[in-house]
Amino acid sequence: MSEEVAEMMMVYDEHSDQRSLSFEDTSSTEESPDEMRLSLEEANDVAPHVGQRFATHDAAYEFYSEFAKRSGFSIRRHRTEGKDGVGKGLTRRYFVCHRAGNTPVKNSNDTKPQRNRKSSRCGCQAFMRITKTTELGQPEWRVTGYANHHNHELLEPNQVRFLPAYRTISDADKSRILMFAKTGISVQQMMRLLELEKCVEPGYLPFTEKDIRNLLQSLKKADPEDESIDLLRMCRNIKEKDPNFKFEYALDTNNRLENIAWSYASSMQLYDIFGDVVIFDTTHRLTAFDMPLAIWVGINNYGMPCFFGCALLREDNLRSYSWALKAFLGFMNGKAPQTILTDQNMYLKEAVASELPSSKHALCIWLIVAKFPSWFNAVLGDRYNDWKAEFYRLYNLESIEEFELGWRDMVNAFGLHANRHIVSLFALRSLWALPYLRSHFFAGMTTTVHSKAINAFIQRFLSAQTRVAHFVEQVAVTVDFKDQTAEQQTMQQNLQNLCLKTGAPMESHAATVLTPFAFSKLQEQLVLAAHYASFQMEDGYLVRHHTKLEGGRKVYWIPREGVISCSCHHFEFSGILCRHALRVLSTGNCFQIPDRYLPLRWRRISTPPSKLLETTTNDHPERVQLLQTILASLINESVKSRERLDLATEQASMLLSRIREQPVCSPGAREISSNPRNH
Repeated sequence: MSEEVAEMMMVYDEHSDQRSLSFEDTSSTEESPDEMRLSLEEANDVAPHVGQRFATHDAAYEFYSEFAKRSGFSIRRHRTEGKDGVGKGLTRRYFVCHRAGNTPVKNSNDTKPQRNRKSSRCGCQAFMRITKTTELGQPEWRVTGYANHHNHELLEPNQVRFLPAYRTISDADKSRILMFAKTGISVQQMMRLLELEKCVEPGYLPFTEKDIRNLLQSLKKADPEDESIDLLRMCRNIKEKDPNFKFEYALDTNNRLENIAWSYASSMQLYDIFGDVVIFDTTHRLTAFDMPLAIWVGINNYGMPCFFGCALLREDNLRSYSWALKAFLGFMNGKAPQTILTDQNMYLKEAVASELPSSKHALCIWLIVAKFPSWFNAVLGDRYNDWKAEFYRLYNLESIEEFELGWRDMVNAFGLHANRHIVSLFALRSLWALPYLRSHFFAGMTTTVHSKAINAFIQRFLSAQTRVAHFVEQVAVTVDFKDQTAEQQTMQQNLQNLCLKTGAPMESHAATVLTPFAFSKLQEQLVLAAHYASFQMEDGYLVRHHTKLEGGRKVYWIPREGVISCSCHHFEFSGILCRHALRVLSTGNCFQIPDRYLPLRWRRISTPPSKLLETTTNDHPERVQLLQTILASLINESVKSRERLDLATEQASMLLSRIREQPVCSPGAREISSNPRNH
């Protein structure tokens, strides 16, 4: 779509202008006696003309509408004279260009946020007037006025289809959409499936995501008040069974449920350790109730997604998101994430800035890229893939200066100067482009692998639902299932036989400390480090690939203090040392990676003793420390042979089963707030 068409998808969804327009008779051509003799069959002419006849006013409208679609605009019914069933009934009708008239100025309301929507209306005077006549007792409608002079550009055939007048959902498509809704998939996924079924390129369906949302909204049958009562009852029931379950809700002025959020004890414990980077995903809706669903997700030390909490919100606005973030902080005892990733949403941007001022806010790159087909496919055509490859190249650059120069060249090469999506992306570049983010910790959650894993994780919460209360139960079941699955996958990772590739002492050391997931990331950098040369400078080291004669990264190393840093900021970004720093350590005869560069969140035993003691039922910290030592030794000894692995797996499984059979008391459970709405 062109820039103009993209704007139309937002600004042309307006109600008909009921105010009269001034169409002077001199601006149209009145019918002559010869033109009066035109027959009804001439309604199939290519263009309207004075004297043209139609059996009904609806037939005249359909004809003018088809002509407008071929010409690059749409029409709407405007003024009528006479009334059906009164006197002579309707005697005259006006059909006008969709850009006729001017949008009235709305009275500002300080208490209600106003949407800054650009109007499409520009006072266009193109119109067709029809008048009712009766000859030989047979009524008919004649064109008595017509003007086709537009004060705006007309759209191309592949653009005019995006005007609201031509965006339609057929009955067959409605049936498919309703079926998809019952499965709980997102509107965005519905669009992709329908595109595949119809064999059309992304962005070429005769309707948009907004049209689907409007359809689902119109078909809602649930009673909000009954659903709200059931939802709160369900949360209270869970609270009775699990005192560590927390939920909070807000009521509107009519005492109806407006928002609700909740989290589980296991989720809060996970957040305490892995809550440094959080994805706040608000791109899904609970289709059974048409409510925005907000989910907080992170990633643990084994690279697996973990659930922190979720919320159902009545509206997609600043107030709702601010409330949700406050509720989440309340669940987590006020601990804000180091980094939070969200969708490209201005309400979210404001809410995060207000409620999490100390957190680094960034945009999920995969949520942005998922919108590219609908944004750029129709605009770029067969150049779309070339543009996307250039976008990824710019996204992965390290230098801000290179990024901005490259972006300018990309915009020039593809003619995207006026595209509103390109303008918006560049304005928000510091929130999504890697050159601006590398000095902040993201735990690797910008990679495609993690994006797919997290999306699949979230989809488990979106199974078919008919009642909101059932959704709360489904989340509880899913979280419990994921916790058990994570335990199994963790054990499998720990028992796998790690393959050392470099033989370097640093590699052997890291293998005993880091989880297999984190170790594989460090191992990649260790292998690449062998391809780099280091040169000692007055203030540090210059490290570059052995095939390069210039450039490189600047590494600073203070051996006495065990401090090392690189200008590529790879460690700050991922928590894993880069190839450049590892090369310097190797050159400096360092046989173990400094302890501070094997961060706790990537280690096999990630929970510090102090945290473990909060949930233990005795006061013997030495036993916890002893257990940690035994577990580490067990893993190190077991991976040395297949026989040892088999024995350890068998015995560990039996031991875990016996432990789970033992009763659990909770004297160390966290106290629950006495506030009845802060559960």
